[in-house]
Amino acid sequence: MKYYKSDQGAEALKLNIGGKARNLYHLKEIGLTVPDWIVIPHEELSLLLIQRQSSTDENTEEFIQSIKLPEGFCKEIINRFSADSLFAVRSSAVDEDGSGFSFAGQFETELYVTAQELERCILKVWSSVFSERIKFYRKSNGLNPETGIAVIVQEMINPEVSGVAFGINPSSGDRKARIVSAVYGVGEGIVSGELDSDNYIVKDGKITPTIVRKTHQLIRSSQGVGTQKQDIPDDKQMLPALKEDQVLSVVNVLEKCATYFRKPQDIEFAFRSGKLYLLQSRPITTLGKIADQNGDYILWDNSNIIESYPGVTTPLTFSFISQSYEGAYKLFSGFMGVSQQVIADNERVFANTLGLINGRVYYNLKTWYHMLAMLPGYSINARYMEAMMGVKERFDIPETYRLSKGKAWRSIAVMAFSMYGRFLSLPKQRSQFMTLLNSTIQEYKNIRYEEKNANELMHLYLNFEKKLLNEWKAPLLNDFFAMIWFGLLKSRCTKYKISTNPNIHNDLLCGSSDIISVQPVHRTIAISTAIAHNQDLKKLFTEKSEDEIWKRLQSDPSIELVKIKKEIDQYINDFGERCIGELKLESISYTQNPAKFIKVVKSYVESGITSDETSGKVEEELRGNAEAQVNKSLSGKFLRKWMFNRTLERARELVSSRENLRYERTRAFGIVRTLFSHMGEHFYAEGIIEEARDIFYLTKEEIFSFIEGRSVTVSLRELIALRKKEFDQYKKMLPSSERFASYGPVYHGNDFFSLHRVEQIEGDLKGIGCCPGRVTAKVRVVLNPDEVHSLDGDILVTSSTDPGWVTLFPSASAIIVERGSLLSHSAIVSREMGKPCIVGVTGLLKTLKTGDEIVMDGSTGEIKILNKAK
Repeated sequence: MKYYKSDQGAEALKLNIGGKARNLYHLKEIGLTVPDWIVIPHEELSLLLIQRQSSTDENTEEFIQSIKLPEGFCKEIINRFSADSLFAVRSSAVDEDGSGFSFAGQFETELYVTAQELERCILKVWSSVFSERIKFYRKSNGLNPETGIAVIVQEMINPEVSGVAFGINPSSGDRKARIVSAVYGVGEGIVSGELDSDNYIVKDGKITPTIVRKTHQLIRSSQGVGTQKQDIPDDKQMLPALKEDQVLSVVNVLEKCATYFRKPQDIEFAFRSGKLYLLQSRPITTLGKIADQNGDYILWDNSNIIESYPGVTTPLTFSFISQSYEGAYKLFSGFMGVSQQVIADNERVFANTLGLINGRVYYNLKTWYHMLAMLPGYSINARYMEAMMGVKERFDIPETYRLSKGKAWRSIAVMAFSMYGRFLSLPKQRSQFMTLLNSTIQEYKNIRYEEKNANELMHLYLNFEKKLLNEWKAPLLNDFFAMIWFGLLKSRCTKYKISTNPNIHNDLLCGSSDIISVQPVHRTIAISTAIAHNQDLKKLFTEKSEDEIWKRLQSDPSIELVKIKKEIDQYINDFGERCIGELKLESISYTQNPAKFIKVVKSYVESGITSDETSGKVEEELRGNAEAQVNKSLSGKFLRKWMFNRTLERARELVSSRENLRYERTRAFGIVRTLFSHMGEHFYAEGIIEEARDIFYLTKEEIFSFIEGRSVTVSLRELIALRKKEFDQYKKMLPSSERFASYGPVYHGNDFFSLHRVEQIEGDLKGIGCCPGRVTAKVRVVLNPDEVHSLDGDILVTSSTDPGWVTLFPSASAIIVERGSLLSHSAIVSREMGKPCIVGVTGLLKTLKTGDEIVMDGSTGEIKILNKAK
């Protein structure tokens, strides 16, 4: 059996000597003071098993005692050291002290080993690789259950002071700080947690000490091998274990190790007679789990955008909307008086408005804040603007944003004048936009995409983007003015004391018959009513599946079926893109699969939802009662009444237009969905990808780069397989927190769940009342509307909704949504349908479960739990 000395690194490093021994050779190579050692490689120790032809599962004392080292082997080792040496016998498993796993404290370590006990201790350390503890550690960390182990025999330093040092601050993640911990005696007391230690934080050359009372130290055991506790005299207990120059010398060694290994290190050290000895160095294995608190700080939030992009969103959709948001915010900033030079100087701000966290879309609030700070008014009254825009977190603002107050006032004057002009021309701009949109969409609907090759499809998209997606000025302006006038309406309701109802402004917006979002519901109900009044049709829609119904409609020439199919075809032509997840390109629309719409109609028929059941009188009553309160409150106040009615008229027009223009976005996204779906079909036909829908696991740029010869990954199949595996995992994970912070590289070491920040809800709940009405009923928690045919009068409870959810609204007695605002889609449509609605309920899904009985008030936003489901 062979061993290798500390000066035989060239030979030893060719063998399986484990991470700890490997690092010792490297430390010696860079000239650091390391106690002398030898290492017995795994290849040599494995011979012990061959001697005993027995399973390694026989990890018993009898098994250990039956193994012997070759005669004279230990004596040869002992002769390598000075005559009075004691030894430290340590493990060096093949995968120990690596970048991924340290195995800290898992294997046996023997200290103060005498020559007489050396063989026993070597065998004890070696046999620990077979212990149940190690098997569990490996299994828990997904490691190979079997591996080799080497054993180190090192000169035992009998230190006055020992310790450990870290190349970062592990509690804060500060990569610029160094942590040194020290105790009197042997350092095992720190590693085991048995002893309290002095701690020194070293940053920028400054030492910040924390000195504790050190009542004991570990010294050589009087019984032989090992250590024992010894009392420390009272007058020494509060003295620093290390002097300042010793702390700095440890940090100096730490830096040398980090430079050599090119990673922050975790080292163990000892001082004897004032001399510093380095005992071991290993990478900080938890580095990937610790965010860099000194890194770039970002606040993430998806409380609003989740309504548009619920659940996991594919790479293609994210790459498409990232560019869309970038363009939209640039346009909007230009409208608001931000110079083109400032916009150009801050390309990265606009390019990072969104993030994809565990497959889910989030707003990057730092970029939103920075864009807010670009506005001229920020230089005049930053705090007021932050309060107005609801910004709770402040970020460092680049100097380039900050105008002098004189320039800011001039910019505001110019902006106000131009914005007033834009407001006056908004109806005309909306009309022109609709003309452009309708003609462009009709042009693209007439294209025979199946006849186009990949390059042609790409250029069709690029032309569509240039022609329409980059001309989104009217919707952006309308959104801005809708926010202004909605805020003014709410403000004047309060200022003029119109009503004690805090949500009177919502009631005044009910019943707007020109909002397109409710038309799909009314049209679906009309189709359902026609079917319900015909026994043969009703039987077909209640007894057959949606696929069977659609096949029958396509093949049966009977008058009634032809008539109802014509209505369904017209609906799909008008609203075929309004579906669940309609802004996600991977969503399958009714246009692509009409059977999905048949399923909705079928659920209406089965639930008895007809025009008689949804007359819309509730909307009219809410609106009428609110208008009566206005007339009564402002009676005789002609000027105030004129101003109020003008505000109301503008708010109604703009909010209606906002919702209608959102639908136009859905139509435009439908064309993009069609283009990329055909791109997927083409790639599949050519054998480039395995399935046509795999196209959604590539980004837009990756697809175009592959076509144009700029792709850095040619094997799209392998790239897609990796993405699908990753995104399948995202679907299984719980959603990240609604709001959380990240530091440094976002995907490295940050906690996206921030569980300590989640508000724990006890008792009743409260949100934002959006549509009045008091309802007592059972809760139905719905996370995926495709899984539910009808709510049968239950209260719909969910995390967020998009316009595709509207088909479930008629069968619900009320709607409660965890996310959202007064201007979110669920709020607007519920008001139109007269369905009591509450949004923005923190902790809703943590508190309510299906079957819970509650009473909810859509006016005040109050939710009272009556009975919990068993």
